[in-house]
Amino acid sequence: MMRRVVRQSKFRHVFGQAVRNDQCYDDIRVSRVTWDSSFCAVNPKFVAIIIEASGGGAFLVLPLQKTGRIDKAYPTVCGHTGPVLDIEWCPHNDHVIASSSEDCTVMVWQIPENGLESPLSEPVVVLEGHSKRVGIVSWHPTARNVLLSAGCDNQIIIWNVGTGEAMINLEDMHPDVIFSVSWSRNGSLLCTACKDKKVRVIDPRKKKIVAEKDKAHEGARPMRAIFLADGNIFTTGFSRMSERQLALWKTDSMDEPICVQEMDTSNGVLLPFYDPDTNIVYLCGKVHQPLIYKCFSFYLNYPLSLFSQT
Repeated sequence: MMRRVVRQSKFRHVFGQAVRNDQCYDDIRVSRVTWDSSFCAVNPKFVAIIIEASGGGAFLVLPLQKTGRIDKAYPTVCGHTGPVLDIEWCPHNDHVIASSSEDCTVMVWQIPENGLESPLSEPVVVLEGHSKRVGIVSWHPTARNVLLSAGCDNQIIIWNVGTGEAMINLEDMHPDVIFSVSWSRNGSLLCTACKDKKVRVIDPRKKKIVAEKDKAHEGARPMRAIFLADGNIFTTGFSRMSERQLALWKTDSMDEPICVQEMDTSNGVLLPFYDPDTNIVYLCGKVHQPLIYKCFSFYLNYPLSLFSQT
């Protein structure tokens, strides 16, 4: 008699549980801009959420302990003249956050110690260099005052936030829209996913593509790529039959993936979020509207238990 083999994972019996209503953030008008983003960012002190705003772009910054119903008159960060598309907290300072917008600018903001008591419209620095809307901002994981931005002009700019100047401009590497950009663990490499269905590994200092994979996912819908702590790359995308896919790649040999797995046939883009401390990738995908997300998580303990779903 054959014994049933159970896939080993220390997270096999871990299940999520919804928090009580009084521990949620309620009555927030989340942005409805048609852009594949999480529209929020969190750090140990604050949560920031991109909201609908008339006459420009704005986002809320709430102390983590301020849960419950949020007053519509609560002060916002409101310096952009176009809708905000992406926000990210600085990993080296819990009071500094960067935002990018359809107005082709990137702005860096200093949040007061106890949060906002009045609207904040004056950024610390305005970074101008893109010719089209800017959809991605990402802080360098190890170097202070280094910020990356990627826009619909198909270029990546790495900024010195202290001086407000562009240090590195990566152009002519992407012939189409850049869907995602991810720093490696030590910040020496970049991983990008592009509309041309290629995943690229770039050395920004040398301005050189060191590895790339054509048709990492064959589907026509957007894909995402992130670096893992060991240097491998995790991607999400779609198959030729419009099934949502996950894949794992080695950066030094991207001819064939380490593993590929189909998820389901939903048309929502899976946004990956990686926790290097627990080696877990959390996947978030829109279900019907920007306020509703379906979440998955995967424990990456390869090669023994590739993509152990929790």
